[in-house]
Amino acid sequence: MQPDVSFVIAAYNAEATLDRAIAGAIAQLGVTVEVIVVDDQSRDGTLDVARAYPQDIVKVVALPANRGPGGARNAGLDLARGRWVAVLDSDDAVLPDRLATMISRAEAAGAQIAVDNVQVVREDGTPDDTMFPAGYLEGLREISLADYIAGNLVFESRFNLGYLKPIFQRRFLDDNRLRYDEKLRIGEDYILLASALASGGRCAVEPSVGYVYHIRTGSISRVLELHHVEAMTRADAAFAAAYSMDSSAKAAFARRGRSLRKASSFLSLVQHIKARAPLKAIGTALRDPAAIGHMSMPIAVRLRRVAAQIRRGGGEMKHAGDFLEHDPEKWEPVFGKDHAPNNELAGDR
Repeated sequence: MQPDVSFVIAAYNAEATLDRAIAGAIAQLGVTVEVIVVDDQSRDGTLDVARAYPQDIVKVVALPANRGPGGARNAGLDLARGRWVAVLDSDDAVLPDRLATMISRAEAAGAQIAVDNVQVVREDGTPDDTMFPAGYLEGLREISLADYIAGNLVFESRFNLGYLKPIFQRRFLDDNRLRYDEKLRIGEDYILLASALASGGRCAVEPSVGYVYHIRTGSISRVLELHHVEAMTRADAAFAAAYSMDSSAKAAFARRGRSLRKASSFLSLVQHIKARAPLKAIGTALRDPAAIGHMSMPIAVRLRRVAAQIRRGGGEMKHAGDFLEHDPEKWEPVFGKDHAPNNELAGDR
């Protein structure tokens, strides 16, 4: 008998949290579910935790080599049998009525995709605000390709839609040969949903909270590095070559491209600062002054002051400390663990 939902849980060193994710998937009300746990070559007891469940309740896949979050999820999607598929991070949870509510919303709208609001829980277990104001999601009702791209500007989106946790009709994914980009370690969620929307999928919005997002130290996507942005830029170029976009989506795509270039310059600047290479940092800042906008005010002021002196041909920089923060090692562009940069949350961590 075909289940209503296939939960795909990609797990890597998730021994401490995997039970919570599995329990939330199993406890869904009003729908039948299958749970697929894909162990991505964990080095702890993750595989043992998953295999402790009866096989008819939790299917376990042990990958022979580490494939990253996208690859592990793809392995789970290839085995899924449900009418709908829901990706659940191994350190997160879902509320009991989430899938029934989302499927009802999607089917009423004739949509192949659905998203809902997200509850943020801090590392000490304290609930924080919801990720999106309820009124914001209620106003959207449905997310277009242009909406989604515009909501994924690196370091710039007010409400970064990359944090949304969509469910998909499995047949729609299969018919359109949609899977995660395994070359991306950050941003693979964005590309999959953008590709689904570009393939004609409709995304319904359920404003209630159903997904519980746990902040966790050490997650691979807490720190955005230059090579991540470069990979995202390449993925965007491949996306533009593969799909047509209307004028609104093209305009949003151009804004996202500018945000990626600005982020790239900013991260180059941070690398030079951390390496105590002030001349290289200043050169980067002069080539792309907009990148300084991502920095904290004290460093921005110092960089502008030194750059102005150089342009005037006056002044002399005695050492890197003339414009560096006292501890450049603290400079890490931090964002959410789920592969989508977000200013709002980054400032809190």
